[in-house]
Amino acid sequence: MIVEFNHESASKIFGGSIKSHLLFFVSKEAGHIEKYVDPLKDIAKDYREDILFVTISSDEEEHQRIFEFFGMSKEEVPTIRLIRLEEDMAKYKPESNDLSASTIKDFLQKFMDGKLKQHLLAQEVPEDWDKNPVKVLVASNFDDVALDKSKDVLVEFYAPWCGHCKQLVPIYDQLGEKFKDNENIVVAKIDATANELEHTKISSFPTIKLYRKGDNKVIDYNLDRTLDEFVKFLEAGGDVSQVIIVEKCFYFLFYKN
Repeated sequence: MIVEFNHESASKIFGGSIKSHLLFFVSKEAGHIEKYVDPLKDIAKDYREDILFVTISSDEEEHQRIFEFFGMSKEEVPTIRLIRLEEDMAKYKPESNDLSASTIKDFLQKFMDGKLKQHLLAQEVPEDWDKNPVKVLVASNFDDVALDKSKDVLVEFYAPWCGHCKQLVPIYDQLGEKFKDNENIVVAKIDATANELEHTKISSFPTIKLYRKGDNKVIDYNLDRTLDEFVKFLEAGGDVSQVIIVEKCFYFLFYKN
């Protein structure tokens, strides 16, 4: 009824037919399994067709990335989170840290009834978020900046641990510098591991999107991550076809003559 998360069980847990998981973040060494998890076996049985109960031990250092994914620290253990692994992944956090059987059952029933609101990670807005050429966005100021219809706003969704994101930093900083005085273009970035948006789901890093002025159409950036390509993309207002036309004209002018 209740599965322990480890190397052997991971593929079965996430590759199984049940896509909704109640995750217990516990410490075996502190006796949390016996105190909080074992009393829930009957509830796990009642929901076994819809929700998989999984324990994740905070005693294992290799589980640190999971804690980071949920924006949690090990000091919060014992606690629970609910995750739905559908195409549009969603996470849910209980209102209190009461781990009694009755409270958890009520939490699960609200989920089944569609009455729970997603839990979205969010950082505080930095005081100097707009000080540098590349603006720093968080969940609470994202819409105000990115969805400003008077500007083209290029946003990099990055992860602090992502190697490709780190390689992009100097290029992206140069891009911000180039357009820092342009009233129609904003270059921005957001730590997508610490800030989640209900209307935008990110599955890989870095993901770069242009929020086009006028209609807020979202255009994915799929060109080379070079300064020249970024500049041409922004100057063309995200119209990739125009970027390709310019490149072809350049080729014929300088290589065909």
